[in-house]
Amino acid sequence: MNSNVHVPVLMEPVLEGLEIKEDGNYVDGTFGRGGHSSAILKRLNADGRLIAIDRDPQAIASVPEALEQDPRFELVRGEIAQLSTCIGARGLTGKVDGLLLDLGVSSPQLDEAERGFSFLRDGPLDMRMDPDSGISAAEWLNAVEEAALRRVIKQFGEDRYAARIARAIVTARESAPILRTSELAAIVEEAVPAARKTKGKPKHPATKTFQAIRIFINRELEQLQMALEQSVDLLAPGGRLCVISFHSLEDRIVKRFIRDASRESEQYRGMPNVPAEFQPKLKIIGKAIVATSKDISENVRARSARLRVAERV
Repeated sequence: MNSNVHVPVLMEPVLEGLEIKEDGNYVDGTFGRGGHSSAILKRLNADGRLIAIDRDPQAIASVPEALEQDPRFELVRGEIAQLSTCIGARGLTGKVDGLLLDLGVSSPQLDEAERGFSFLRDGPLDMRMDPDSGISAAEWLNAVEEAALRRVIKQFGEDRYAARIARAIVTARESAPILRTSELAAIVEEAVPAARKTKGKPKHPATKTFQAIRIFINRELEQLQMALEQSVDLLAPGGRLCVISFHSLEDRIVKRFIRDASRESEQYRGMPNVPAEFQPKLKIIGKAIVATSKDISENVRARSARLRVAERV
């Protein structure tokens, strides 16, 4: 797939989930290459407004000219953990009619070898969504203690061979620093038992390790939790929250947050008179939506996508 071509996942369910008002205020918290933003703008009239956010400078630089010139649109470089600050500075706290979070790594990021996200392409082991912030995967991987590395692979990769992989990485770096994606992929592949490599659907042995390191380096789950907690106060009554996740760790956080926010606080559960501040903040809209065969044929990475929708009450 060409890195300049990006097919947004679950486009129609997202637009339906947002229940777009022509004159509404919307936030695309994960701009990527602007596919969802472009579709949202097409449904807004001259009074509508869309704020898009992304921490990747390449995403900011690649904004289509049609969007850049649109007076209804603004693209901000920032993290989803900074949603409250970003939206508050524009006077839209409590006035957002729809917030979209399309999580994980984007197709262009995976396809660009120099970003270091993929074990399928040899490149520098970077993995930062914002290359101007924090340390690279290589810097961390060559300094982290074995026990901490094992925890990251087990927690964020859910890999049963975390201990074996961590030991192999630490052993390998004693001879030479691990600086390339191909080097890390080869180390993991050698460390994983042959039975794992051939069992069930074919999946590269390094898949879970790369996922784990990427999530850790970018603080993805922490960012998600912070964004979700801020979303409630940003949304207007009736405003919609739409979140697309791509693996169980993300979806678990989203599902739990929406479930808890849709209930009374535990100390008041079942009581007839619940103070306003302890009443449900969200209402669950439908069940989780997954990609159709058509979605997957257009973008194979949609196969693991899961959309959850909630409404501010």
